[in-house]
Amino acid sequence: MKTTLSRSAATLGAAVLLIGLATGCGRGGGSGSASGKPAIGIDLPRSDSDFWNSYAQYLKADIGSDGAHTLPISSSQNDVTKLVANVQAFENTGAKAVVMAPQDTGAIASTLDRLAAKKIPVISVDTRPDKGNVYMVVRADNRAYGTQACQFLGRQLGGKGKVAEFEGDLTSVNGRDRSQAFADCMKQNYPGIQVFALPTNWDGSVASSKLQTTLAQNPDLNGIYMQAGGVFLQPTLALLQQKGLLKPAGQPGHITIISNDGIPQEFDAIRQGQIDATISQPADLYAKYALYYAEAATQGKTFQPGPTDHDSTIIKLPNGLEDQLPAPLVTKDNVDDKSLWGNSVSH
Repeated sequence: MKTTLSRSAATLGAAVLLIGLATGCGRGGGSGSASGKPAIGIDLPRSDSDFWNSYAQYLKADIGSDGAHTLPISSSQNDVTKLVANVQAFENTGAKAVVMAPQDTGAIASTLDRLAAKKIPVISVDTRPDKGNVYMVVRADNRAYGTQACQFLGRQLGGKGKVAEFEGDLTSVNGRDRSQAFADCMKQNYPGIQVFALPTNWDGSVASSKLQTTLAQNPDLNGIYMQAGGVFLQPTLALLQQKGLLKPAGQPGHITIISNDGIPQEFDAIRQGQIDATISQPADLYAKYALYYAEAATQGKTFQPGPTDHDSTIIKLPNGLEDQLPAPLVTKDNVDDKSLWGNSVSH
């Protein structure tokens, strides 16, 4: 199996990528470019996840093919203080729109208010800020992630058993949406399944440690829901391998595992029978439509709730709009589908 990148390797790779993005796409500090396009500021949220590293690759490609005018791209490394500082730098260097993916969706409100006062529209990728105006959220339906994971495990386990759930950061709307939907679905539809909800703050080492404790107390655990394969897959498989519990799907003692992300490493694990399914979070479409809406915002375009021409639906939020992109379930039956981004990105 091709494992996920180590934290240090991922950080180094992202640093190299950021240099390439900044030198290849930035046009200096002005608000215009040789092509006459307004400047767009883009912040990458983290580099310790293969999902977000894939998103960065797609952004680089889309910026190049689109000819977008971007300021030197920053990375906030899962630190809201860095994000605030990076956005301030965008303001100071003439950004006419900002693309961000705030991991703490409650702490970014004052920054959004400041940008709104300066009439700088914001596109939020993957996460929906709790407060503060946004021009567009580019996201999939995260409650559907939790519900789909619950239904898959419920069916596979025949409505009985014990499941460990690696909850993401509950200060993030994504962690809350996935966790609440999973819990609601389990309670309503599969009361015979006992769920161990394990808060992890999107940290693979925390998930591994809590899983080890859970397994010691519940050796009959027969299901796992990982809310982010990009950070949880490698440490989970390593722990199960170490304990002799990584049995292929279909064999006695196999622990049924469903994940979220759709990275190539998850697809490899599905092919090998190590995990059973993932929900493909569209890294390619996140990059494509983040850039699309950023450029539209600089041109003064507006959008309305309803179906789009790219198989998604725009919904109305209290603080803006959200384009909910499709996120398909991937199992052994469709894991080789070439239309899935996880089958086309390098790894």
